[in-house]
This record gives sequence, structure tokens and C-alpha cells, in this order.
Amino acid sequence: MKKVYFDSAATTKVRPEVIHCMTQALKMEYGNPSSTHAYGRSSKSLIETARKEIAATLNITAAEIIFTSGGTEADNLVLNSCVRDLGIQRIITSKIEHHAVLNTIQALEQQHHIIVDYVTLDDCGHVLMDSLESLLAKTGTKTLVSLMHVNNEIGNIIDLKATSILCKKYNALFHSDTVQSVGHYKLDLQEIPIDFIAVAAHKFHGPKGIGFAFIRKNSGLKSLIFGGEQERGLRAGTEPVHNIAGMNEALKISYQNLDKEQDYILDLKEYFKQQISEAIPGVSFNGGCDDNARSTYALLNVCLPMSAEKGMMLLFQLDLKGIACSKGSACQSGATGGSHVLNQFLSEEDMAKPSLRFSFSSFNTKEEIDYVVACLKELCLA
Repeated sequence: MKKVYFDSAATTKVRPEVIHCMTQALKMEYGNPSSTHAYGRSSKSLIETARKEIAATLNITAAEIIFTSGGTEADNLVLNSCVRDLGIQRIITSKIEHHAVLNTIQALEQQHHIIVDYVTLDDCGHVLMDSLESLLAKTGTKTLVSLMHVNNEIGNIIDLKATSILCKKYNALFHSDTVQSVGHYKLDLQEIPIDFIAVAAHKFHGPKGIGFAFIRKNSGLKSLIFGGEQERGLRAGTEPVHNIAGMNEALKISYQNLDKEQDYILDLKEYFKQQISEAIPGVSFNGGCDDNARSTYALLNVCLPMSAEKGMMLLFQLDLKGIACSKGSACQSGATGGSHVLNQFLSEEDMAKPSLRFSFSSFNTKEEIDYVVACLKELCLA
């Protein structure tokens, strides 16, 4: 059976070079980084070298990187500590954020009685900057804005720099979940005056279980996990040396190959759009994912002209044909009620149709697209 993986927005295939790097770290760097003997110092050196190299890539200082277990922990660290330690009383966000942000904010609202305001979205799911400014202008309480850079379901992109500058204008802190963008876009965090970002290695061909939070220096954030004094006292627990080494290697390779891989993947996306539009009359693209100026090059969210009844088994039928894709965020695969993202702007009629997210990487080919489109045509027109 042919196997096609079009779910890189959920997680990516680990690069062979990254696996080699991690294997070497597991073999050679097994000392506890907190130990003062040579084995420990060697592991600590590897961690700090990775921290410096990652920091250089983003044009920040090494002290502003705190290694975490991934994007979810990084989001939780920032949001919880902002409320608990920085006195944030109000959070402005959108209803199409990742649940690592939305559910954390909901918990903070219940536990700390913070005010939560949601920006208005246009009919493609883009954040309306006028709405954000209007909310920011209602000052009087210490405010944090949390808006993701690249939406994980529909690919919509916000302008990080413009949003950061707007937040600074109104003395609000700005946090962004950049899980879908770091490793895929060049970010200079000296040019972008953002306060906090969250990153996960497995979105750019690195290992799962590792990521980091960028925390602007002198922010005042404090740890959520207590124990030792690892990560400058902001994240207790023995560091996973091999995962940190793998993340650093994956990030380096991603940026070394960025321009070439962006062009290659965008060409795949355009080819997919063309082929599926010709093969299946009535197909449409959700959100802004077919607008390359305002959406990521790496995914398409496709609404198929099928009844809800036929669509119920669509993912299962594709899986039987060896095709991996998604109905939305993999983190919500067991949820009912449809995508919380699409629910914000699709009509009731289109929400009843099956929508699938296809997300691509440099490991994919046009031959795979031909196979997937042929399978979709067979299932849609049957």
C-alpha cells in the first residue's frame, strides 16, 4: 500500500541528521548537566552551546531562552506567570487560538477572575487590527495580548511586528504561539518588539518533547515547576540533553535550507490546489489558506463538496489508502462538534461538509499529490 504523509502541521518527520546528532548525545553526553564533574560539565556545555546558537538565530540573548517540554508548556508558563507574577488582569486573544492558549486562558479566567476579550475576525478568519486597537485603547487594567503567528488549522498569518508595535503603543505585553512559524520563517526578535513566544521542535523536523519559551529579559516571569534551579530557576528538572541537541540541529538545518524548502513546498501547495480544483468541482479552501501573501506556504484547509454522512468516514477511508491528513488540530482529534477555528467564520452549510487539512514538507512529492487527489476524487464522486 502506498503511504503518504500530509500532516506535517501536526508533527514532522525527524531529519536523519537530527537522529544522528541525538544518538551521539545519548551515547556520549549522559552526565547530569547539574553535576560538577567532567561528565556533567560536558552535558552542560552542549546545552549552553545549543542555547547560544538558537539565540543567535533569533537575534536574542541566550539568557532569554528557557527550554521546556514543548509549545504547550511554554504557553502555559508565559500565560500563568503573567497573571500570577506580573499582575496581568486582562487578556486579549482570538477564538481561533490553539487550545494550549485558549484552555489556559479559560482556566485563568475561572481561577483568577481576569477579563478576557476576543478580537473580531473577518470572514476568512484573519484578525482585524482595528478591532485589536479598539480593545487595547480601553485601558485601565494591565493587559496581555496573546495571538498566534501562524494558525495551525487554516494557516492565517498575523503581522508580528505590527502587532508588537501596536501593543507597545498601549503598554500591553504581547505573547505569540509561534509553534507553526519558527523554523519556517525568519524572525528577528530585536526588530520585532515582542515579549514572549512559544516554540516546539517537532514542528521543524526535530524531536518531540522539547521546545522553548522566549522570555524578554527583565520580564519578571517566575517558574511554574518547582524543584532544582535548572533553566535559570524558571524551569526545574534535569534537562533532556539529547532532545536539546536535536532541536538545535533541526533548527540550524531548517534555516540553512529555508529559502530552497519554502520555494519547493509552496510549489507543492500550488500544485495541490490546481489538481484538486480541476478534479473535484465545487471544492473550496477555508480561511485565507489559498492567499499566499497572508497564509503559510505549508498547508491547505480544503472544504469538500460531500454530504456530512459521506464525510463522517472520510479520514478512515483515506487512512485505509495510506494517506495521513487531519480534520484540524491533532491535539483535538478526539473532540466532537467540529473545528473551533472553522466554526468562527464558516457558514452552517459549509460546516456540515467535511474539511480536511493537508500540510506539507520537503519530504513530499507531486506524485504523492496526484495519488491523494485521485483518491479524493474517487471518494467524493462515488
